[in-house]
Amino acid sequence: QVQLVESGGGLVQPGGSLRLSCAASGISFSFYVMGWYRQAPGKQRELVAAIARDGNTNYADSVKGRFTISRDNAKKMVVLQMNSLKPEDTAVYCCNARLISNDCWGQGTQVTVTS
Repeated sequence: QVQLVESGGGLVQPGGSLRLSCAASGISFSFYVMGWYRQAPGKQRELVAAIARDGNTNYADSVKGRFTISRDNAKKMVVLQMNSLKPEDTAVYCCNARLISNDCWGQGTQVTVTS
């Protein structure tokens, strides 16, 4: 059974940092493209960052230079380091694992940026 379990969300002030982790099980992790998506109230879900099996990364323009995605294939984990957080980063962040037609999602973790 595929499971993606996120952790690390919370409440932070503008300018602060958070580190989101996603632990995967039930998949051949190293073959999957891993990503973080977010959805704010009233908005569509959007890709935040993704990392391919070869380590190539892709970021939304709004987070470039502030967020960093990384993966540890041995531990089957993907991490999103978020720095210089802004109120507009407030959203539910979900981990995604994708391989061709196989698309898996975690439950999500809330990130709230407010003073």
